[in-house]
Amino acid sequence: MASPMRSLITDPARYLRSFRLFLANSTEHQCMREFVETQLPAVIASIGNGKPTINILSVGGGAGEIDLLILSKVQARYPGVTINNEVIEPSADQIFKYKENVAKTSNLENVKFTWHKETAYEYESRMNAEKTTKKWDFIHMIQMLYYMKDVPPTIRYFHSLLEAQAKLLIIVVSENSGWETLWKKYGSSFPIGDLCSYVSSADLKRILDSAGLKYQLHELPSHMDITSCFIEGNKDGELLLDFLTETCEFSKTAPPDLKRQVMEELRKPECSEKRDGKVLFNNNLSVIVIEP
Repeated sequence: MASPMRSLITDPARYLRSFRLFLANSTEHQCMREFVETQLPAVIASIGNGKPTINILSVGGGAGEIDLLILSKVQARYPGVTINNEVIEPSADQIFKYKENVAKTSNLENVKFTWHKETAYEYESRMNAEKTTKKWDFIHMIQMLYYMKDVPPTIRYFHSLLEAQAKLLIIVVSENSGWETLWKKYGSSFPIGDLCSYVSSADLKRILDSAGLKYQLHELPSHMDITSCFIEGNKDGELLLDFLTETCEFSKTAPPDLKRQVMEELRKPECSEKRDGKVLFNNNLSVIVIEP
């Protein structure tokens, strides 16, 4: 009998609800903000040297919260320089939110925004069809590689678009996170199909090492409050479980055995810690900065 389980990506509205809940329940954006504030200035220290325009490509820019922080750091490092910020984002809803966030942000006079409603793969196909190779001073791919069918060629392609002083910045979950434990054990039981794949810093290091690329690695501690996942019938808990397993309605459609095992796994110290009566899932991230 075919499993009733289906990938969360097949229900874009539910995916977005679960994603926003994940952001609200986790320190995901806080730890990224801290990185942008304290460590990004050194990363971008030479990307725009002597240039009248700095070209930035955001791959999977989402609603732009982190993009706008990055832009503020580039502006601070290169005051008055024109910034061309292009965004690849397949979700119309996220692009709408991004534009709203831009409208609410001051001091963007020298930034030109262009949005492309497409996936990274569609962008690459379009560029190849147009026979154009646009070079970039800074490319960032934040928490989006999970939605690529084939990660190594994607990295190779975007790396090939870097200018001489440029940087490619990638953020994925850390190999020292609860995601690694959960997905290494149960990923093959989740219905991700061709729509998404599990990628952590361990996979990225292997890909980059085999391609002979130079990179630096930064670890960002982060956690997510998943206490509500253990309250039977809790709507937020069900959405967070969907997000953790990339499965639509996981708690209703997963075979009872799989559900029980996943719930047990999520409580283990390899995945989560108990603190002040809460279950905090280890959501540690890795930032990888790749040289041209």
